[in-house]
Amino acid sequence: MAATRTFDILEHGIDIYNGRTVLAYKQNGKWIEYDIHAYKENADNLSYGLMALGLKKGDKVATVSNNRPEWNFVDMAAGQAGMVHVPIYSTISNDEYKHILSHSESKIIFVENKALYDKIKPLVSDIPELIGIYTFTKFDDIPFWEDISKNGKVVANQFKDELKAIKDAIKPDDIASIIYTSGTTGLSKGVMLSHQNFLSNVVATSPRLPLTAGDRTLSFLPLCHVLERMVNYIFQYTGMTIYYAESMATIGDNIRELKVNAFCGVPRVLETVYNKIIAKGKDLTGIKKHIFFWAVNLGLRYEFNGKNGFLYELQLKVARKLIFSKWLEALGGEMKLIISGGAALQPRLARVFWAAGIPVLEGYGLTETSPVISVNHFQAPNSVRFGSVGPILENVQVVIAEDGEILMKGPNLMKGYFKDPDLTKQSIDEDGWFHTGDIGHVDDDRFLVITDRKKEIFKMSNGKYIAPQVIENKIKESFFIEQAMIVGENEKFVSALISPNFSFLHDWCSRHKVHFENNKVLITMPEVIARYQKEVNVINKQLGEFEQIKRFRLVTEQWSSQTGELSPTLKLRRKILYDRYQDILEEIFGKNIEVRGV
Repeated sequence: MAATRTFDILEHGIDIYNGRTVLAYKQNGKWIEYDIHAYKENADNLSYGLMALGLKKGDKVATVSNNRPEWNFVDMAAGQAGMVHVPIYSTISNDEYKHILSHSESKIIFVENKALYDKIKPLVSDIPELIGIYTFTKFDDIPFWEDISKNGKVVANQFKDELKAIKDAIKPDDIASIIYTSGTTGLSKGVMLSHQNFLSNVVATSPRLPLTAGDRTLSFLPLCHVLERMVNYIFQYTGMTIYYAESMATIGDNIRELKVNAFCGVPRVLETVYNKIIAKGKDLTGIKKHIFFWAVNLGLRYEFNGKNGFLYELQLKVARKLIFSKWLEALGGEMKLIISGGAALQPRLARVFWAAGIPVLEGYGLTETSPVISVNHFQAPNSVRFGSVGPILENVQVVIAEDGEILMKGPNLMKGYFKDPDLTKQSIDEDGWFHTGDIGHVDDDRFLVITDRKKEIFKMSNGKYIAPQVIENKIKESFFIEQAMIVGENEKFVSALISPNFSFLHDWCSRHKVHFENNKVLITMPEVIARYQKEVNVINKQLGEFEQIKRFRLVTEQWSSQTGELSPTLKLRRKILYDRYQDILEEIFGKNIEVRGV
């Protein structure tokens, strides 16, 4: 059957799963599995239970949870009852929780555990629409999600006909979800996405992925993120089994145990995997170490379709047998592909993983576009290109504005920002083009290349424009560097704030007998600064003269979404960083620095 509403995936699944597991999570060392019939029964009973509580079509149902089957039960239950799912990150601030839950007018909230229940309950006491808060994990004297589901099973006959009538009346253009996206500053804005938005993206993207019914995947990116959610729909639409990782710390173990065929990750995940592999290579000695880094350096030169010539391909066969086969084994041995999104992927990582026989497919999109606009793939000839985010989807139109901004139209474009028609008009022009805020170009009429964020490009005092993301991505290729922010607006030269990879730096100090009391002392030591200058010098050779980093400063903090320097999707929050390091910036440039409103 053709799926046009998100919950149609449940009916579609009955035809393709044939009793196989759809969703699974680990509890007390054992995988708890749900087949399509158990999945549908849980969703139906939850729909009846929500209706019994008085919720109607259009009411908002919020979830604050890590990935688990119950998230899907709520998603499908709300969708088929005409309700609107509001998924929320579990790591945001109290102010963000209050804003999202109040602004969305959520009627009911499902949370992961008691800690989140205790955190959120005091914040929502003044939301008049709220019926209650329920946990996905059972605790005494706290409302439990199964209380609603069990009651729904009891009253099923009372609401069965009503639910069927609601399902039949739901149009593809009806709102399925409001996803709140913060960008890099200010309170989050609610992106209204319809059933058609999601399903048009699922139908257009799934043929580009070499996945089949019966394949296995591990899910660990938050399901409240639009990419993981849409991919979650693709996996179910395809007939795959989705295992939810126990925690971020167990991802590697889970992948090996399950021998998964695919997963979706942000570039930081791939960087971490690569860095761990390289660290193990550095521990080798003698001929083994030499062969290891010979293979890595070979992989960093990888090109498609044998462009490097016969000798290279012969060497690559040897490297795959001796070295890269072990990389594949470390990922379970049956990996078909890795999907990368959410931020720019360093081309060197894509090259080395492809050389190792592990395809990495990078795509591009935004929450507002449900999300995919383009994606690399190998289901058609010559449809992968390093440094690009792939060919544009067939059902999406893209044009490049005079200033280089990427504009798009398509069935995956949002319905607008919730309660904010003015912001919607600012983003979608009179001709229906959505202004992405990203700068890029299209090569060979197919491949989309992203160069920077429009709002983040700045002009130096000499009139030259700097695209900071391009330089930052190059900087982060260094093993010594975890994060970096390029600065220099209205200044004579470019500088950088660098957050070191302290784990790697500590190992380097140990090997070179550099002794230190703590990280605060460490980043001031002349030998450490000199080592980072070497890294900066390597980067500068790849940059134009006016782009080169003239000064840099190391900081002791490790930036994260939990501490506020990064957004939930791991993008730099530049305004916060400018505020936090105002003193350092003033020292670099020798004067008061204007804090940019980005």
